[in-house]
Amino acid sequence: MALYTLGNHTLDTQQPDRDILAALIGDETVDAELFHAANTLKIRQFGNKVFVRGIIEFSNYCRCTCAYCGINAQMTHTKRYRMMPDDLVNAAVCAAKVYRTVILQSGEDLFYTAKTLADIVRRIKEKANCAVTLSIGERTLEEYRLMREAGADRFLLKHETANAVLYESLHGAALETRLGAQRRIKALGFELGGGFMVGLPGQTDEILAEDLLTLVRERVEMAGIGPFIAHPDTDLGNALDGDPHKTLKVLALARLLLPGCHLPSTTALNVKGGMKNALLCGADVIMQKATPFEYRQLYDIYPGRDAQEVPLEEQYETLKKRLAELGLSAE
Repeated sequence: MALYTLGNHTLDTQQPDRDILAALIGDETVDAELFHAANTLKIRQFGNKVFVRGIIEFSNYCRCTCAYCGINAQMTHTKRYRMMPDDLVNAAVCAAKVYRTVILQSGEDLFYTAKTLADIVRRIKEKANCAVTLSIGERTLEEYRLMREAGADRFLLKHETANAVLYESLHGAALETRLGAQRRIKALGFELGGGFMVGLPGQTDEILAEDLLTLVRERVEMAGIGPFIAHPDTDLGNALDGDPHKTLKVLALARLLLPGCHLPSTTALNVKGGMKNALLCGADVIMQKATPFEYRQLYDIYPGRDAQEVPLEEQYETLKKRLAELGLSAE
C-alpha cells in the first residue's frame, strides 16, 4: 500500500477515505497525475501484458427484473435462447484453443441446475487446458460448492452499486443479498470478480467512492467497472449514459487501491471507445466475444455490443496487432 499525492489530495491506500476518493473523482485537475500513477502501478504489477479472455454468453433467459438490463424477465419481446450443454462444452473447448480463460456467462437462468453447470465445467476441464470463469448470478452455498468442486476457477458477480437504496430501486432486492452471495463465492476458494457501473441515475461521487471501498472490503481479485449504457426498452431507457471519462478515473483509482487486481477494459467501456485509454490508466484485461454467431445479437443487455461474425483466431490476431501498436502484449 502507498500514499499518493494527487493535486491537493493525499490518498492513503492502506486506509482509504471515502471523502478523499469522492473529491478525486470530482476534481478534473488531477486526471493526468491519476492516470499516470495508475498506469505506472499496472506496469509494475503486470509489465506490458494484457490478459485476454474469451466470453461465451450461453443463455439470455433471466429470472431477474433489473431496471437497466435488456434481457430482464420483463422484456417479453426479447427472443430468448439457451445453448444446450453439449453445444456449450464444444464452444468452450474451441474458445480454449485461442484463449487461456473461458468465461461462461448467462442471465440468471435456473434451467441450468448447479449439477448441470458442474457437469459442463468438468467436461470442459477434461478436454481443454484453460481456466473456467462463471458469471451466472446468485446461487446457494451448496450450488456454488458443486461448481467449485467440478473445477470452476473464478466467479464474476458484480455488486453493481454500493448504495442500498439505489440498489433496491434497480433490482427489487436487498444489496446485502448480493454481497452475501459474493462472500459465499469467496469462502469456497473461487477467485472473486466484482464490479459496478458508473453513471447510474441518482448516483453521486460519494456513492462511487463507496463502490470502490466495497471492492476493497470484499477482497475482490477482479473488478469490472464500466459506464452505464441505457437500453431503450427498459425502465431507464430515457436516462443519460454514463461518462466514459469518469469511468476511466474510477478505474484508475481502483488500480491504486487494488494493485494486483485484474481490471478489464469492460465491454461497455469499449462500446464507448475507451479501450485504448483504459489500458493506459490501469486496465490489464480484455474480454472478447466467443459466443456462437447465431446468438450474439440476442444477448442484448445494452445497445452497441459487438456482434460481428469474425472467426476467433482472426479476432484474436487483430487484437494482438492493436495491442502491439500500444506497446502491449496479449497473453
